[in-house]
Amino acid sequence: MFKFGVRILPRAEVLDTQGRAVEATLRSQGHPIVNCKVGRFVTLTVEAADKTQAQAIVKKVSEDVLCNMLIESYEIEVLP
Repeated sequence: MFKFGVRILPRAEVLDTQGRAVEATLRSQGHPIVNCKVGRFVTLTVEAADKTQAQAIVKKVSEDVLCNMLIESYEIEVLP
C-alpha cells in the first residue's frame, strides 16, 4: 500500500474569498500577514501493484473528484 497527500489550492488568478477573510482577520489582530490562501489537504492510501500505478490512481482521483480544475490546482506528495 502507498500513502499520498494531495494539496488543493485556488489558482492564482481566482479570487479566494475565504483566504481574503482569514487574511483580513489576521491583519486586524495585528499580524503582519501579506497574503493568505485557504485550501484542502487530503491523504489517500492506495492499494496498487507498484508506486507508479498508485501515483496514476491518485492523479486520476485528484483530477476527477478532489479538484475543480477550472479554479483549483493540486500537488501530490508521497507520505511516509
